[in-house]
Amino acid sequence: MVHNLSGANSLIGNYMAEMRSVDIQHDPVRFRLNMERIAEIMGYEISKSLPYHTINVETPLGISKDTVLAEQPILITILRAGLAMHTGLMRCYDRAESAFVSAYRKHLTPEEFEIYVEYLAAPNLDGRIWIISDPMLATGNSMNTVYDALIKAGVPKKIFIATALSTQQAIDRVRHHFPPNTVIYTAAIDAELTAQSYIVPGLGDAGDLAFGVKV
Repeated sequence: MVHNLSGANSLIGNYMAEMRSVDIQHDPVRFRLNMERIAEIMGYEISKSLPYHTINVETPLGISKDTVLAEQPILITILRAGLAMHTGLMRCYDRAESAFVSAYRKHLTPEEFEIYVEYLAAPNLDGRIWIISDPMLATGNSMNTVYDALIKAGVPKKIFIATALSTQQAIDRVRHHFPPNTVIYTAAIDAELTAQSYIVPGLGDAGDLAFGVKV
C-alpha cells in the first residue's frame, strides 16, 4: 500500500516547495526543519495504523480511560540523509528505540553504481514494527539493500517506509522486494529519473543540503 500525501492539499505542499526552491533550500537549518515537519506529519498518519489498548489514568479528580499505543515501533534511519526525518519521527514516538544503517552509492561509471551497507546498530528487531525513514526513494536500490541487511537481524511484524520524495519506479521496486505487510508514505512522487539516478524535478542531494557537501 502507498500513501501519497501530496494527493490532497496540506501543509506538506509548503514544506516541499521550500525544500525544492533554489532560493530557500541552501539554508540548511530551514531544510532540516522542513524535513522534520514532513516526518512528524507522516509519524501521525502512521500512528493511525498502529495497535492500541486502553489504560486507566489517575487524574486529580478521578480515573480516565485513555487509549495509548500497545507497543512502540522501532525507528530505523539510513545515514546520513535520514537524520532529519528521524528527528521528526522521534518527536512523535518519543519512547521508541532507534536503529541506524549506513548505506552509500559506490559508482562504477557515472550511470552505474552499487549500494554498500557499512554499519548497522539496532536493538532487537524480531517481531517488531519497523518505521524506516529516508528522504529520497529514487531507484529503490538503497532501501532494498538496507532491508536485506536488517532482515538478517530479525523478521518484522509490519514495516512502514517514510520518504519525502520518490519515483514510481522506486516504489514498484520496493514493493516487489519488501514483504506484503509494507506500507509506504511519501510526500510527493516525481515522474522522471535521470541516467545518473537523480529525481527530476527533485530537490538535489538531501544529505548535502541538510548537512553540507560531502567530499
